[in-house]
Amino acid sequence: MKGVISIQSHVVFGHAGNSSAVFPMQRMGLEVWPIHTVQFSNHTQYQQGWKGRGFDASDISDLVEGIDNIGKLKDCSAVISGYMGSAEQCISVAKSVEHTKQKNPAAIYVCDPVMGDPDKGCIVAEGVQEHLMETLMPMADVIVPNQFELSQFTGMEINSVEDAVHACEKALQMGPKVVLVKHLHSLSKDLFTMMLATSRACYLLQRPILDFDKQPVGVGDLITAVYTASLVNGLTPSTAFKHANDAVYGVLKATEEVNQWEIQTILAQHEFVEPTYDFPLLKVK
Repeated sequence: MKGVISIQSHVVFGHAGNSSAVFPMQRMGLEVWPIHTVQFSNHTQYQQGWKGRGFDASDISDLVEGIDNIGKLKDCSAVISGYMGSAEQCISVAKSVEHTKQKNPAAIYVCDPVMGDPDKGCIVAEGVQEHLMETLMPMADVIVPNQFELSQFTGMEINSVEDAVHACEKALQMGPKVVLVKHLHSLSKDLFTMMLATSRACYLLQRPILDFDKQPVGVGDLITAVYTASLVNGLTPSTAFKHANDAVYGVLKATEEVNQWEIQTILAQHEFVEPTYDFPLLKVK
């Protein structure tokens, strides 16, 4: 069975980081091998705070080496990286991706370049953003930035669909083969907009923005996970893009219906296999 190494944060309660990513990929038929960069009691938007700590960068390399020692790294079809707790962890991820690709040249690396959002209480350590932009994003097969992260990577301001297309095109010239922008917030106040760009085409997907008292956390991690699992399962980049959008909207809709702000990954698990909703995929270039 195909495996995925997922290197990102973890919360004990709720769904963010690996807690948002692992189960959906398992539900889609993959073996998932999580490596945690930090472990917190809960995500950082709770007013009461959180408990927990980060892990040493060497843990990442050691765990990947351990998987190789038992002869299983060759079965890894994808490596995902998300929230990094230190710049040193970025270096360990780069080495681990190279190690994995030595054992399985067909493995893909999917980088979700979390650069922090102070408004949400998400802070990254010194040096993380630089390592993401200079090392991890250029070496990735797929990057999954939000609008801010894409602008930082490319040095381009985004205020229109045309701007977004041009920024994606520049990003593709910088190393990645696929760019999935998980939220283009400046394009519409009424619709949640995502974009996918490859060397062949550029696509846009829009869906309704749901009304939450507090915005759910871990949605970006979920998008990355479902998209990666779809690619590993053999879907084309554009079909995987549509599947991820439809499935994640279904999970958010179920979350809204039960009046929660922790995304209802378990309740809505059927969405990962057969999404309820069907949004049109628009080719913009």
